Amino acid sequence: MTDTAPLKEEAYRPPRSQWWDVWDQFSTHRGALIGTIVFLTIVFAVLIGPYLWTIEPTFIDIRARNQSPSFAHPLGTDQLGRDMLARMMAGGKVSIAVGFTAMLLSLLLGTLIGVLAGYFRRLDGPLMRLTDLFLALPLLPLLLVMVMLFRETLSARFGPETGVFILIVVAIGITSWMQTARIVRGDVLALKEREFVLAARSIGTPSRRMITRHVLPNVLSPVMVSATLGIANAIITESALSFLGLGFPPDFPTWGRLLFDAVDYLQQYPERVLWPGLAISFTVLSVNYMGDGLRDALDPRIRGR
Repeated sequence: MTDTAPLKEEAYRPPRSQWWDVWDQFSTHRGALIGTIVFLTIVFAVLIGPYLWTIEPTFIDIRARNQSPSFAHPLGTDQLGRDMLARMMAGGKVSIAVGFTAMLLSLLLGTLIGVLAGYFRRLDGPLMRLTDLFLALPLLPLLLVMVMLFRETLSARFGPETGVFILIVVAIGITSWMQTARIVRGDVLALKEREFVLAARSIGTPSRRMITRHVLPNVLSPVMVSATLGIANAIITESALSFLGLGFPPDFPTWGRLLFDAVDYLQQYPERVLWPGLAISFTVLSVNYMGDGLRDALDPRIRGR
């Protein structure tokens, strides 16, 4: 009697969640783990750091301008005496916020267009030709034109900071959805021929419920990988626009804006270029490694090897 009790408990044990399998595979990717730690450290620093380091990033102290790193200013000061550590944390908050928001917008557009093109045959041609059109456009000149056309209007309507934030997020989001759309479309085309989809269609399941209940949950893997890569792409694009002087106002720091301001003092104070450059590089590199780990962990063909 006592020997059969453990066997019964083993037989009625609930099945292991697949998310544990995903985590097991993700944890074997050393680069993804290190990237996750680095990215979370950067996010923690830019969100919690201003509460610990209370110097205002816009506070001007002409007597302390162009100082080297010290205990009072660990990353030194700029040409107006503003603390570089405070400006780095403030700039990181803006850059990461732009990255996340633009990624969500591009992910929404790419997933919507990819699902519609893959599921509805009559929409496949027009939507894919629209995708090809956006892929053929020179993105950087297009972004520059959008910023030049709408910057003043949005700044007057929502304020200089909020208006430029909305403009950059929308500009990046609507010019970076094409890869996600192509990946999702390919997965949806394959899913349409699977047995469970054919069975659901045979019992009269409407298209809306078919997409929300059967198609979308099965394309989460490429969507999540595209999300991580989209954050890195949005941060780089925002930094490029700010570096060209077409991003946020001078008193609203971002990592790209800090690079732009430091170019004139590159020979005298090269560390001013080093700090924002390292922040952008570490953030983008860590996000890319996280994307590699998620791709392997969410792929059932690789998981469990």
